[in-house]
Amino acid sequence: MKAKVHITLKNGVLDPQGKAVQHALAGLGFAGVEEVRQGKFIELQLSETDPAKAEAQALEMCKKLLANTVIENYTVEIE
Repeated sequence: MKAKVHITLKNGVLDPQGKAVQHALAGLGFAGVEEVRQGKFIELQLSETDPAKAEAQALEMCKKLLANTVIENYTVEIE
Protein backbone atom coordinates (compact mmCIF):
# COMPACT_ATOMS: atom_id res chain seq x y z
CA MET A 1 0.00 0.00 0.00
CA LYS A 2 1.10 3.53 -0.65
CA ALA A 3 0.74 6.22 1.99
CA LYS A 4 0.96 9.86 0.96
CA VAL A 5 1.83 12.26 3.76
CA HIS A 6 1.40 16.03 3.45
CA ILE A 7 3.10 18.12 6.13
CA THR A 8 2.53 21.86 6.48
CA LEU A 9 3.36 24.49 9.06
CA LYS A 10 0.57 25.40 11.44
CA ASN A 11 -1.11 28.78 11.01
CA GLY A 12 0.81 31.47 12.83
CA VAL A 13 4.19 29.75 12.45
CA LEU A 14 6.64 31.88 10.49
CA ASP A 15 7.68 30.37 7.15
CA PRO A 16 10.96 31.96 6.01
CA GLN A 17 11.29 29.55 3.07
CA GLY A 18 7.81 30.49 1.91
CA LYS A 19 8.69 34.19 2.16
CA ALA A 20 11.87 33.59 0.12
CA VAL A 21 9.87 31.82 -2.58
CA GLN A 22 7.27 34.61 -2.59
CA HIS A 23 10.01 37.22 -2.96
CA ALA A 24 11.67 35.24 -5.79
CA LEU A 25 8.35 34.89 -7.61
CA ALA A 26 7.76 38.64 -7.34
CA GLY A 27 11.24 39.19 -8.78
CA LEU A 28 10.27 37.00 -11.73
CA GLY A 29 7.19 39.13 -12.41
CA PHE A 30 4.57 37.06 -10.57
CA ALA A 31 3.24 40.02 -8.59
CA GLY A 32 -0.15 38.50 -7.75
CA VAL A 33 1.20 35.95 -5.25
CA GLU A 34 -0.03 37.14 -1.84
CA GLU A 35 1.39 34.35 0.34
CA VAL A 36 3.49 31.21 -0.02
CA ARG A 37 3.54 28.44 2.58
CA GLN A 38 6.04 25.66 1.99
CA GLY A 39 5.57 22.10 3.19
CA LYS A 40 6.74 18.54 2.68
CA PHE A 41 5.29 15.62 0.74
CA ILE A 42 6.40 12.09 1.61
CA GLU A 43 5.39 8.85 -0.13
CA LEU A 44 5.73 5.61 1.80
CA GLN A 45 5.40 2.16 0.26
CA LEU A 46 4.08 -0.07 3.05
CA SER A 47 3.86 -3.85 3.10
CA GLU A 48 0.63 -3.66 5.10
CA THR A 49 -2.44 -4.77 3.08
CA ASP A 50 -5.16 -3.54 5.46
CA PRO A 51 -5.92 0.15 4.72
CA ALA A 52 -6.86 0.95 8.32
CA LYS A 53 -3.65 -0.58 9.67
CA ALA A 54 -1.58 1.17 6.99
CA GLU A 55 -3.12 4.51 7.92
CA ALA A 56 -2.49 3.85 11.63
CA GLN A 57 1.17 3.03 10.86
CA ALA A 58 1.63 6.17 8.79
CA LEU A 59 0.00 8.35 11.45
CA GLU A 60 2.29 6.86 14.09
CA MET A 61 5.30 7.56 11.85
CA CYS A 62 4.20 11.18 11.57
CA LYS A 63 3.84 11.54 15.34
CA LYS A 64 7.21 9.94 16.09
CA LEU A 65 9.45 11.15 13.24
CA LEU A 66 8.06 12.65 10.05
CA ALA A 67 6.36 15.76 11.48
CA ASN A 68 7.22 18.17 14.24
CA THR A 69 3.80 18.14 15.86
CA VAL A 70 4.52 21.34 17.81
CA ILE A 71 4.68 23.46 14.65
CA GLU A 72 3.40 21.21 11.83
CA ASN A 73 0.11 19.68 10.76
CA TYR A 74 -0.07 16.53 8.67
CA THR A 75 -2.53 14.48 6.67
CA VAL A 76 -2.25 10.88 5.49
CA GLU A 77 -3.86 9.44 2.37
CA ILE A 78 -3.80 5.70 1.72
CA GLU A 79 -3.96 4.30 -1.81
